[in-house]
Amino acid sequence: MTHFTANTRLARCVMVLGTTSGAGKSWLTTALCRYYSNLGLKVAPFKAQNMSNNARVVAAPTLATACAALPPEGAHPALGRPGGGVAGIEGAWGEIGSAQYFQALAARAVPEVRMNPLLLKPEADTRSQVVLLGQVSAELTALPWRGRSQLVWPQIAAALDALRAEYDVVVIEGAGSPAETNLHASDIVNMRVARHAGARCLLVTDIDRGGAFAHLYGTWALLPEDERALIHGFVLNKFRGDASLLAPAPQHLQERTGVPTVATIPMQWHHGLPEEDGVFDDRSTTPGAVHTTVAVVAYPRISNLDEFQPLKNVPGLRLQWVRSPADVAGLRPTDWIVLPGSKATAADLAWLRAQGLDQSIAAHAGQGGTVLGVCGGLQMLGEALIDPEGIDGNGPGLGLLPLVTVFEPAKTVQRTSAAFGQLTGAWAPLSGVAACGYEIHHGQTAQHPAMAAKGDVAREVMPGIAWQNPAGNVLGVYLHGLFEDAAVLQALFGAQAPTLDTVFDGLADGVARHFDPGVLDALIA
Repeated sequence: MTHFTANTRLARCVMVLGTTSGAGKSWLTTALCRYYSNLGLKVAPFKAQNMSNNARVVAAPTLATACAALPPEGAHPALGRPGGGVAGIEGAWGEIGSAQYFQALAARAVPEVRMNPLLLKPEADTRSQVVLLGQVSAELTALPWRGRSQLVWPQIAAALDALRAEYDVVVIEGAGSPAETNLHASDIVNMRVARHAGARCLLVTDIDRGGAFAHLYGTWALLPEDERALIHGFVLNKFRGDASLLAPAPQHLQERTGVPTVATIPMQWHHGLPEEDGVFDDRSTTPGAVHTTVAVVAYPRISNLDEFQPLKNVPGLRLQWVRSPADVAGLRPTDWIVLPGSKATAADLAWLRAQGLDQSIAAHAGQGGTVLGVCGGLQMLGEALIDPEGIDGNGPGLGLLPLVTVFEPAKTVQRTSAAFGQLTGAWAPLSGVAACGYEIHHGQTAQHPAMAAKGDVAREVMPGIAWQNPAGNVLGVYLHGLFEDAAVLQALFGAQAPTLDTVFDGLADGVARHFDPGVLDALIA
């Protein structure tokens, strides 16, 4: 492995493009971030625009400079404390896509908003909330896409230029396919970024889907000639079988395009990173006898589902996605039902009722079964959703916690560190445990005043953040990322999942093995 010395030039940019969504751009970008960091280089990830409801709270511009002075290994989870500050540093927080957050950690960099300057958070099939440099923009949200792209490009270019001035290597992730000809004129995330950065690009395809060589050739052929010149290598991802059987296709492809196939990466079922979008499998069981099933309700606008990834690696735990009452019919009281975050709480609650899951959840709780609500899920567990400003929607809650949530225009976005108070029942092991995580929510939740007046109150086990029912089996929390906290996993399950550093190093070792010798180093030479 070559070791490079940092210098004062603008960072060399390596870009990962894909023939389709789901080709493997995010994980390959993450792997390259750790690979180049392992060479002793200062590395940052970048994705101009991400569309995802999986978001993380990171340093906004007012915090980025101060956070950069912190040692990278201490930047997570030590960034947070109650009130949203960094120990001794006051400032704003912002949102970026979870993929860029993990890529920053893989790069040993402090995650910050310039790494994903534009985040689109889908609220409906035809509407997304626009987050620019970490902050929600109502003005941009109201604009049509083609009118929006030219307005945001200067901020995107400035963010990339600033990262290039501060780092040795920037690993850039594209979005979807760069060859969508209907989007090319308004592109701000693929080839426009590649041209601006002079990036050396890899084009990755999912060979498991079939048609990989046609995907690669078609994508290359649809690009203008000057953009084709930026493609330095093709990558076959998710390969199963004997790689020698691929010949002579890679050679034929190179003869037609001039671009070599530089890596054939085998299928990796358990690479350890969460999928960026969507529920990607129905059931996940770790080795050993199953002692607990965690059934996560997969409603249409589920958000931050990546925070459950560590549960896939806890011995004896089965993670199951739930869409109908049949999916929870066999649960025991010791099993969990989890209501995760939602980008559209009222709409997802209506969907949940339409499926009949409200009755299933109530029955499970009524039998003493364990129930957890996270953020939007916490709001659903209460008595009512009240929306005077038209933020999310009104509606009755599930009535499992005597709480009421009011949606407000101001959005809470902060990292938080706090300790649980005394809990009872299934959640008693969390008593006194200090947990680090993050909050992203418009709703503000409090005791239901009429019920409280009659003595029916929820036990506030983390001030303003977590509440438990008197019976001890239902817990609602605003804190995302609980299961990424080693202390929480140890308390609840007496076990630990593999650390992120273990995952990142495994990814880096994998690309080092499966890329042709010298290719990755040549990309930054």
